[in-house]
Amino acid sequence: MRVRREPSTSRFEAGRLSPARRAADVARLRRERFDVLIIGGGVTGVGAALDAASRGLSVALVEARDLASGTSSRSSKLIHGGLRYLEQLEFGLVAEALQERGLLATRLAPHLVRPVPILVPLPAHRGLTGLAQRVWQRAYYGTGVGLYDAFASVAQLRGSAPRGMPLHRHLSRTETHRRFPSLREDAISGAIQYFDGQVDDARLVATVARTAASLGAAIVPSARAVGLLRDAREVTGVRVRDLESREEFEVHARTVVAATGVWMDDIAGLLSGEGPRESAGMQVRSSKGVHLVVPRSAITGEAGLILRTPTSVLFVIPWGGHWIIGTTDTDWTLDRGHPAASATDISYLLGQVNAVLDRPLSTADIEGVYAGLRPLLSREAKQRQPHSRDEQTSALSRTHAVVEPMLGLMLIAGGKYTTYRVMAADAIDRVAHRLGGLRRHGGRVHASRTADLPLLGADGYHPLWTNRADLARRHGVPVGVLEHLLERYGSLAFEVLDLDPELRRALPGAPEYLAAEVAYAAMAEGALHLEDVLTRRTRISFETDHRGVVSAAEAARVMGDVLGWDAATRTREVDHYLARVAAEQESQTMPDDLTADAARLGAPDVRGFMADRAAVH
Repeated sequence: MRVRREPSTSRFEAGRLSPARRAADVARLRRERFDVLIIGGGVTGVGAALDAASRGLSVALVEARDLASGTSSRSSKLIHGGLRYLEQLEFGLVAEALQERGLLATRLAPHLVRPVPILVPLPAHRGLTGLAQRVWQRAYYGTGVGLYDAFASVAQLRGSAPRGMPLHRHLSRTETHRRFPSLREDAISGAIQYFDGQVDDARLVATVARTAASLGAAIVPSARAVGLLRDAREVTGVRVRDLESREEFEVHARTVVAATGVWMDDIAGLLSGEGPRESAGMQVRSSKGVHLVVPRSAITGEAGLILRTPTSVLFVIPWGGHWIIGTTDTDWTLDRGHPAASATDISYLLGQVNAVLDRPLSTADIEGVYAGLRPLLSREAKQRQPHSRDEQTSALSRTHAVVEPMLGLMLIAGGKYTTYRVMAADAIDRVAHRLGGLRRHGGRVHASRTADLPLLGADGYHPLWTNRADLARRHGVPVGVLEHLLERYGSLAFEVLDLDPELRRALPGAPEYLAAEVAYAAMAEGALHLEDVLTRRTRISFETDHRGVVSAAEAARVMGDVLGWDAATRTREVDHYLARVAAEQESQTMPDDLTADAARLGAPDVRGFMADRAAVH
C-alpha cells in the first residue's frame, strides 16, 4: 500500500487531526493539485477519502462545518441490514448491508460496532381466530428474521465477511416478558430475538477520517465549497472559503467527488452558477427522522424493540444508561442544516411506543431529542399504494447512485450508513477509471482495499478488552472508565489516559465523560468549536436532561487550553452553545415543521457567527 506521509511519522501520529495538522492541510490545499478532492465530511465522504488514500491517490476533503455534522451524527445508531427492506424485496441491499455489518463488527471497527439484541414482539390475539393469527405472524416474522440471518451466513460461507452477530431465536410470552418486563403482557404473544450492530455514528465518522489522514489525506473541516473551477466542460477543482479565517482560495484536483447528501442540489447550483437546483441525473429528497432519548430507568428491558407503525418501523434501542426511541420518516423541505423536531413529532413517537409499554412515557421522561435528514433518491420511489406523502417517503429505496454530470465531477447520493464503504468504493472506482486515462505515466489505480483495512483503534482491541481489569489497575483508573474509553477509542484509549492526570476528572453534569476526552477531541479529532465536542465527539447534548448546559463552561475551559482561546472566545463559544440548546428546546414545543424550523433558526450557526465576529474585531 502506497502511503503519502513522512516515513518517520507513525500511523497513529499521522492520524491526529490537530490544530497544527489543520493548518498544514490548509497550506496543502493552496499549493497541491490532488488526484481527488472530496466535498462533504459525512460517513460517505470520509469513507471515500479513506478508500482513495488507501489506493495511493493524493486526497483532500473539505467539510463546510464539522465532521458528521449532518445526517451522519443523527441516525438510529445501528449498523444493520434493514429488516424492513426484506418486505420491499430489496434482497440485494439487505445482503450487501449484512456483509458490511459483519466486516465492521469483526475486522474494521470491533471497538465501535458491537451486537445489540432486538426483539420483534408478536401481537396477542384471542380465540380460535386469534390462534391462527398468532401462528401466521410467528411464521411470517420468523421467516423474515431467518432470511435475514441466512444472508449474513451466506457472506460468511463465501468468506467475504464474518457473521459478527449471534443467530435469532424464538421466545415464548413468558420468556419475552422476562427479557423485557416493560412490555404489556396483554399486547404480546411472544417475540423473536435477533441481533444487529450498534455504533456511535459520529465517532465512526471521526475515526474513518483519522484513518484517511493517517494515510496522507488532507482533512479540513470548516471549509466550505463556494464554487467549482472549470476549464471549458471539465471541472478542475473547487473554490473554498475557510470559515475559521474567512479567506477564500482555489483547490485544484484532477477529479472532484461530491458526497454532500441532502445538499446535493447545491452542487448542481455551483455547476450552473444559478444557486441550488435539481442535480443532473439525481433527485435527492430529504426525509426527517426524529429520535427521543430517555433514561434507562424509564423502561425495564434487556434488549431493544422493533415495532410496526402505520408508516414505517419504530426502534427502541438500549444506549448505555439510556434508550433511543425513533424514528419518524417524513418529508422535510425547510432548513437542511438544522432540522427541527416539533411537538407533533415527539407526540407521535410517544404514542407509538406507549401502545406496548406497561407504564406510558411522557415528555417529562425525555432527556434529549435529535433530528436528522436522510438523503433518499426520489427516482427509486415505489409505485404502489398507499400514496400519502409520508408513506411514499418511507418507501423510498436506500440504494445509492454515482453519476458524472460533467467531466471531472462525480456525485454520490442515497444509500445507508451501514453501506458507506461500498458507496465510497463505487465513487472512487469511477475516479480510478478517469485517472487511468489521465495518468499517461502513472499506471493503473489499484482496486479498493478498505475491506481489509482496520480503522485506527481496531488493532489489538480484543486482547485489550480481555485484559481490561489488569490494564485498569496498571493505569490507576476504575475498570468502568477503561471500558468506556476502549469502546470509544479502542487501542487509542491510552492516548487519552496519557494526557495530564488532572484531566481524568469527570465533566460537570456528565459523569460518564472525562475532561481528557474534551482535550483529546481538540488536539487529535479535529474539533474546533464547543458544539463539536458536546454534540458529536461526546453525546452530552442528548444524553443529559440539561442538554450539555451544565457541562459547557468547563468543557470550553479545557478545549480553550488546547486551542488557545482567550476569555472572550470561551464566553462566545459557551453563549452560542446555550443559545443553540434554547432554540432547539423551543422548537420542540412548536406544533408543526414550519414553526419548529423558525424557532430553531433563532440560534445562528457557530461557524458563520464566530467568523463574522473575528472579521469585525
